[in-house]
Amino acid sequence: MHSNRVKILIIRFSSIGDIVITSPIVRCVREQLNAEVHFLTKEKFQGLVDDNPFISKVHTLQNNLDETIALLKNENYDTIIDLHKNLRTAKIKKAMNATWYSFNKVNIQKWLFVNFKINFLPQEHLVDRYFKGISALNVINDKQGLDYFLPPEFSFDLSSHNLTKGKYIVLSIGGTYTTKRIPNDILLALINRLNKPVVVIGGGEEDSKNATYLEQHSSNKSLTNLCNKLSINESAYLIQNAAKVVSGDTGMMHIAAAYNKPIESIWGNTHPLFGMYPYFPKKTENLSNMHQVDLKCRPCSKLGSSSCPRGHFNCMKLHNVEEIVKNCNSIEGIQ
Repeated sequence: MHSNRVKILIIRFSSIGDIVITSPIVRCVREQLNAEVHFLTKEKFQGLVDDNPFISKVHTLQNNLDETIALLKNENYDTIIDLHKNLRTAKIKKAMNATWYSFNKVNIQKWLFVNFKINFLPQEHLVDRYFKGISALNVINDKQGLDYFLPPEFSFDLSSHNLTKGKYIVLSIGGTYTTKRIPNDILLALINRLNKPVVVIGGGEEDSKNATYLEQHSSNKSLTNLCNKLSINESAYLIQNAAKVVSGDTGMMHIAAAYNKPIESIWGNTHPLFGMYPYFPKKTENLSNMHQVDLKCRPCSKLGSSSCPRGHFNCMKLHNVEEIVKNCNSIEGIQ
């Protein structure tokens, strides 16, 4: 029997940062519509939303899309909010007897910016485009920013790594694409100039190899390498208790924004104008410093690439390390 409470499915399959960015929609839909909110994502990202108190149930995408659709049909949703918007979500929406809403992906504007450097992109964050997409629901942005929730029973001992809350800087070196990863020479120059304890995080073999290189060649005696040794939640906890976060255009950058951490974001071939910069809608103080190299060839991709199309990778290699160091070393209360 269907209750009087409206039942809403929100869809975002991947990845870390993109899912974290959906959190204001989840929160506002739940609170303003008193809705029962379900979330559909890939199994590997389920942990990102499992402990969100605004989500009543998490569904995972099956290998067979028809199986997923059959399971979702049993829920009798009133509304679907599609925050992924691809062929699979189109098939899901077509199969369901529910009103649906989505958002403008501004793909034409992105294509013009990448290929001809003509900028017709809206001057707004992706979160704000999401809210425009569901405006007919009369749900408004509460300007409370992003959320990231750890399990109630979660624990992590900072002292086991000789770390103290608020006394270290997290350096996130990961990235799905090569052109979004900070090169080792830039990372090493940064680490060696910092006068603070630094914790390196990341995941996967490539990040682990790079972190080992940094550990072996760094002169910073307060460097802690936790790369490929932590879960996403453990990395999030480290970020939550850090003094500052230095990151490329990655999911960890958005988790840092969810915890209102000061962020030094280092951009490569992607661009903040795509709407995926650190989201601080209500903060009057400047928590976000976005470092970019002004090049005629940038951006050369909206997502990232396996290599620099022109071979020089100057969008990363020419960053002003001293400026980043100055911002990090100016944090009060850290030694």
